[in-house]
Amino acid sequence: MSLDFTFSPKITKEFILSKVNQETILSYYLRLPVESKKLYCSPLRDDRNPTCSFYKSKSGIVYFHDFALNKSYNCFSVVMEMYSCTYYKALQIIANDFGLVKDNNLNKSKKIIPAKELNNKDTTQINVEIQDFTDNDLAWWNRYGVTKDILKKYKVFSCKNVFLNSVLLCTYTPKCPIYGYYMGKQDGQELWRIYFPYRKSYRFLSNTNAKKIQGFKQLPETGKLLVITKSQKDIMCYNSLGINAVAPNSECLFIDDKVLLGLQKRFTYIVVHYDNDRVGLYNMAKIRHKHPELYYFFIPKKYQAKDISDFHKKYGRKKTLLFLKDNILKLKQ
Repeated sequence: MSLDFTFSPKITKEFILSKVNQETILSYYLRLPVESKKLYCSPLRDDRNPTCSFYKSKSGIVYFHDFALNKSYNCFSVVMEMYSCTYYKALQIIANDFGLVKDNNLNKSKKIIPAKELNNKDTTQINVEIQDFTDNDLAWWNRYGVTKDILKKYKVFSCKNVFLNSVLLCTYTPKCPIYGYYMGKQDGQELWRIYFPYRKSYRFLSNTNAKKIQGFKQLPETGKLLVITKSQKDIMCYNSLGINAVAPNSECLFIDDKVLLGLQKRFTYIVVHYDNDRVGLYNMAKIRHKHPELYYFFIPKKYQAKDISDFHKKYGRKKTLLFLKDNILKLKQ
């Protein structure tokens, strides 16, 4: 009597990628051709504007990048996002859908079309055509204490046109102004964070590294007080009040531990100031748990201003300085 044993292989990232390439997995779930320098609407959210593209990193990982969210997905995190599942469940789903293992609870429903490997020499680019600030632009920024000189210091521009991979994406209009935060260059490519202040959602478009720190290059070598806030606008508002400030690329992120240690050597006091909404308070609580040595501050709800720029707009420069004097400016004394 002979026994026939069938063993399923251990499902790992390495096992899956030894059988099928990243491009095929991405194309299968996103239902998009994986090609560089083409723009797509995101199948992962309600998206009517083509602001997504594929690229391959230097380490060989293929990403689907959403410029509106400044978020990148690899072939595994795409599945995690689509199915709201864990990493290990995503591995199981992929292995089953591609017939690499048997799982009676999952069924293959789409045809598999092998995709060619992406060329990592092609990268997605953001380019802008800048123009002079209008009087209305400067008046809008001035509500937050931001002058023309401050805009110049932080390399903020008014954008006449914005291009993604040489394709015109959007054009400035008085009802929809566009401002660009220039973040320098990386590997010869311009890095931009594009701001649409009048939009209600997806107000940013970015090709910057998630670890990029806004306002870092404008800091003095040393100082007594530094505020870590959540946006470039707040950084510039603080600067107009004589306070040094920086911000990570997203309120959901924080500054890398190594960089933070360097800042702690340069500044006597570091205050974390995020919005007083649910997201801002939740993220500050997470940061406080990891970095109890820092100071923490948010604007009480009674002021009906979620951040320092909103406070300045609502109450003006004099009252904003008086408010900060009772809260964080005392640290400078």
